[in-house]
Amino acid sequence: MKKLNKKPSNTQGGLKFINLNTYTSPEIIEDKNQEFVSYGANNDYFGYLNDLFNGSPTNSAAINGISQLIAGRGLDALDSSKNPNGYAIMKKLFTDDCLSRISIDLKLFGQASLQVIYNEDRSQIAQVEHFPVETLRAERCNADGDIEAYYYSSDWTDVKNAKELKRIPCFGMSTADIEILYIKPYKPGFYYYSPVDYQGATQYIEMETEISNFHLNSLLNGMSPSLLMNMNSGIPDEETQREIEQKIYQKYTGTSNSGRIILAFNNGAEEQATIETVQLSDAHQQYQFLSSESGAKILIGHRVTSPLLLGIKGDGNGFSSNADELKNSSILFDNTVIRPFQDLILKAFDSILAYNDVSLKLYIKTLQPLEFIDLENANSTEEVEEQTGQKRGFSDERPNLTDEIATAVLDRLNTVGEDEDLENWDLINSTPANEYDENIHSAINLASVVSSTPSKTSEQDTSILKVRYAYMGSNNPERDFCQKMWAAKKIYRKEDLDKQSSANSELSPSGSDTYNIWLYKGGVNCKHYWERRTYLRKNNKKITVTEAIKKINELDPSLRKEAKIEKNAPEVAQIAKASNDYWRYNN
Repeated sequence: MKKLNKKPSNTQGGLKFINLNTYTSPEIIEDKNQEFVSYGANNDYFGYLNDLFNGSPTNSAAINGISQLIAGRGLDALDSSKNPNGYAIMKKLFTDDCLSRISIDLKLFGQASLQVIYNEDRSQIAQVEHFPVETLRAERCNADGDIEAYYYSSDWTDVKNAKELKRIPCFGMSTADIEILYIKPYKPGFYYYSPVDYQGATQYIEMETEISNFHLNSLLNGMSPSLLMNMNSGIPDEETQREIEQKIYQKYTGTSNSGRIILAFNNGAEEQATIETVQLSDAHQQYQFLSSESGAKILIGHRVTSPLLLGIKGDGNGFSSNADELKNSSILFDNTVIRPFQDLILKAFDSILAYNDVSLKLYIKTLQPLEFIDLENANSTEEVEEQTGQKRGFSDERPNLTDEIATAVLDRLNTVGEDEDLENWDLINSTPANEYDENIHSAINLASVVSSTPSKTSEQDTSILKVRYAYMGSNNPERDFCQKMWAAKKIYRKEDLDKQSSANSELSPSGSDTYNIWLYKGGVNCKHYWERRTYLRKNNKKITVTEAIKKINELDPSLRKEAKIEKNAPEVAQIAKASNDYWRYNN
């Protein structure tokens, strides 16, 4: 907050320099003569923060953007289907509008508050509303160190009598019909209030505000320079000089008047100081530096990992570099800045639901693009839902291979997998399982299916061709299922893979009660895919390996309609990334 330093920094004869403003941190004043605890030198620190929000474009963009990310797309619960009654109570109590307002208060003011309204017999919390936190001041704590209530005023700068204030008990501290639940993070050295997380940047926020004021008013005032003002009616005593100085300062100085006044007292006009324009050297460069420096420091104060997150152009030289920066920055920013704010809100909501005997696994649906979400360590559908905000049975669901399913699949594949037989077969083609599927057989013009030993052949085989699939992808698998599949080094028929395994319906796509290893491999974020391998029987009398490979390489895509082999689904050859469309299902 601004404070005028009344002591002159330099005095010589009748010439005085009026000092620049200085800045102070928030003051928390616990006065024994009043029941409430003041916040700020004039009990208006919230108003000061609001002025910073309205005056600085960078600060305003940061607070708006971060608060929107905190609120996300609203509140939800992982176990909504298991507790529909509790879920209905939660949705009634906490509206999206309430969450949005809490989020902006928490970011802008460093704290937020809720008005908790009980039913008649106080057996249930009937309603929860956002309460403007800037209108509240904490009551002095009791002998046990607890805050029992908060005082309300619509305008704390205009409070003339403490009797005008309304006392509202704290949540859980009374039997009243209405209570206040105050939300604030722990900050060392602060008990009643919590400073904003960007407290260290407030001077730079003021700097940006004052620079814009200066330039605007310089234009409005015709680019007037700083002034030297002569008082030629004699040199008054010190007290009179101070009074004149204070009045002139209040009326003419500051960035809104674009100048700094040098005040000179003279015995007469013949003794007045020479009036010269006081110009800054390379002023435009200095203001450019201050503007850039303040903007950068404001973003640091808000812990913004990349200005692109707020729609502010960064230093990247191209779209790809900016895209990479934005993705990495978004993941880091979400985990280190957004999630802690959300956790504060969710803990408050949990305490309210607990009063109504409701227990839910709450989460806030993210605003992050799905491709920016890190699902590397998400090993269950609940974890995926919490990260993505997508529920089972809705779009963007992502099934995951659980231990139960993996064991069943591995047991079956161990009995049907075969070792690669290169003694009797030549590998003539290997490619992701959905590429050129329709072309291989038509290229060689062979289509008679082997009828003998059907248990070992595939519908995709011919008399001299054999089609099998290998588990390919990351050579450093992390999941137990993928490690075993990788270590097996076996190849499989499509018929062995394209089967449904019994599974919990909650873990399967679109409400199904089965899991298909052919389509989903190791599950969400599995880094593997199926590779199709085509083998040619050695010493056959129809075509040589060289001829077969040549025909495949020369195949015209227009021949696809003549294919004698079905085309595999594209997901068979895809790694399970969040951006893959095939992971998205509709009811």
